Amino acid sequence: MAHVIQSIPRLPAAVLEEIAKYPPATLHEAQGRRGAFDSRLKPIYPGMRLCGPAVTASCQPGDNLMLQVALSLAQPGDVLVVTFGGHAEQGGFGEVLATACQARSIAGLVTDGGVRDGQALRDLGFAAFCPGLCMKGTVKETIGTVNHPIVLGDVLVRPGDIVSGDDDGLCLVRREEVEEVAGLSEAREEKEAKFMQALRDGADVLEVLGMDKVLAAKGCTYGDDEG
Repeated sequence: MAHVIQSIPRLPAAVLEEIAKYPPATLHEAQGRRGAFDSRLKPIYPGMRLCGPAVTASCQPGDNLMLQVALSLAQPGDVLVVTFGGHAEQGGFGEVLATACQARSIAGLVTDGGVRDGQALRDLGFAAFCPGLCMKGTVKETIGTVNHPIVLGDVLVRPGDIVSGDDDGLCLVRREEVEEVAGLSEAREEKEAKFMQALRDGADVLEVLGMDKVLAAKGCTYGDDEG
């Protein structure tokens, strides 16, 4: 099937700003350890960060035509999420398309395909997450889908779902759960801040994190010999 949906469900700007405060690891934990993409999908350089609604595209391996269609429809703050069926041995995105993305204020790219022109993307400051860099070029021949659900990095991504990424990797938050997950993430960060302050003050790590009770419940005992 070849079909392009021109618009995606969009959350209010204030909601997007709130969820963007939290790193993907926090979002992953806060929503019950859900949403993590395959750990092979990483930023092409350290320090890259993105968070925004997904504009999805499905491309044939070695063909980036539908990526360009998705780019043409994306709005400021969107994240291009593009599957090449896991084929990473061609660079379907590089300096020219990154320049086009920046001109439209697109937040970044997530793909299971290859990316090229790594140094240029780093100089531009454009956030690209993928399995790795590959200089091999692509054709622009085969039509596919844009803004249909796709599976990328073992995660089902629907248009408008929130994708967050940093050096740790990528996490997805379902669009209908964003406000709830933002609240849970805030609570988690506040809790962890208290933990860390207690540790700075000299508290025992096992007591602070409650692992003393876990160990006792599992029958762990302490002694000066093998007991």
